[in-house]
Amino acid sequence: MFPLLSNVFNEIADYLAYMFSKFAELSPSAIAIVAALAITGIGGIFFLRKSKDVRFSTKMLVYASMSIALAFVLSYIRLYKMPQGGSVTPGSMLPILLFAYIFGPIPGILTGIAYGFLQFIQDSYLVHWAQLLFDYPIAFGMLGLAGINRKNFVLSSSIAIFGRFVMHFLSGIIFFADSAGDQHVVLYSLGYNGTYLVAEYVICIVIAMLPPMKDLVNRLQRTADLEMNR
Repeated sequence: MFPLLSNVFNEIADYLAYMFSKFAELSPSAIAIVAALAITGIGGIFFLRKSKDVRFSTKMLVYASMSIALAFVLSYIRLYKMPQGGSVTPGSMLPILLFAYIFGPIPGILTGIAYGFLQFIQDSYLVHWAQLLFDYPIAFGMLGLAGINRKNFVLSSSIAIFGRFVMHFLSGIIFFADSAGDQHVVLYSLGYNGTYLVAEYVICIVIAMLPPMKDLVNRLQRTADLEMNR
């Protein structure tokens, strides 16, 4: 019996050694893709477990549809357009951020993912199937993180937009390295994606901090809280 167990353990050890030797042969880009997909998968499991606790009312779905529609319309008004995707608009992310802030992260993430697919249909820049996931549904789904802290819009929006930036930043490193030229790919991706997202972030925050907008958001949040606590 013991020789049999020894043979089994030896075969397992040989297989693991073979597997890790193949993993070492992967390029940094491939490793980054695997890691990102693993993180997304773990986040997806957590997301599915938490989503069972969320009640999706008719009013919430109506607000989600309105937020997506308004964001989609604003995304067509481009103050500046980047050559490989991304643009500065008059706050096209704001409706998604506000929806997440009012109704919470799970509805916000779902709404952001839906909006991300619309963005892909509207003006896609596709070089790889995995890049589609990074730059569209996952990146815009990150805007739903604005619902994590429903007491401080600036903080929660900063987290959400940073999450979107991270996805575009990784996409730039992995899929657009050839566009960097003589510049280091990390600095290239940082500068490219930071340029328009910082401008978008400032526009969204300035609009959201206007007194009429703050009053509207506070009223909607109180209404949403009452409905969710029924």
